[in-house]
Amino acid sequence: MGLFRRKDKEPGFAKDTYVIVGLGNPGKEYENTRHNMGYKAIDVLSSDENIDIRRQRFHSLIGQGRISGKKVILVKPETYMNRSGIAVRESAMYFNVAPENLIVIYDDIDLPCGSIRIRKSGGAGTHNGMKSVVQELGTKDFIRIRIGIGAAEAGEDLVDRVIGKVPEAEKALLQKTAEEAAAAVKDILAIGVDNAMNRHNHKGTE
Repeated sequence: MGLFRRKDKEPGFAKDTYVIVGLGNPGKEYENTRHNMGYKAIDVLSSDENIDIRRQRFHSLIGQGRISGKKVILVKPETYMNRSGIAVRESAMYFNVAPENLIVIYDDIDLPCGSIRIRKSGGAGTHNGMKSVVQELGTKDFIRIRIGIGAAEAGEDLVDRVIGKVPEAEKALLQKTAEEAAAAVKDILAIGVDNAMNRHNHKGTE
């Protein structure tokens, strides 16, 4: 039985607290890869909102602050991607957040590069980090922001696509998309997830 199914039977969710997780891999070799777009979006939030992400807890680097009057915990798991769910479960459990107050940001090869999609629930698709998150939480019903990195091109290895070197011409577009994902988080907190979906779920520019 998953985390939220147990918690739903107990009173006292922290209603004005949000755990916001950006998936990625720790280490310099992964720092600027497409697979670390979740990290990159969290870094934008950290910079924009002056939230320092240095504390080591929950197998992650975390930072606490406020955005739009809501208490937020920014989380960058350090478990490596395939075990991301451990960090997400531990942080969500500690701060006692409801499913609708958990936001997970991650890269998606099924979306065009330069686009984002907000969803209130859904499957993990082919993303191993999200598979781990869904498995550890025992539910698919939490907010996710998918950042498009585009599918592998003809003859391109999938592993190279997600953790290989990013061409200079693409770096600016990925940075802009991370900034939009961060803006989407702010809108979810300020105007609600449905309004944020209407604002941000548009087709990006490849």
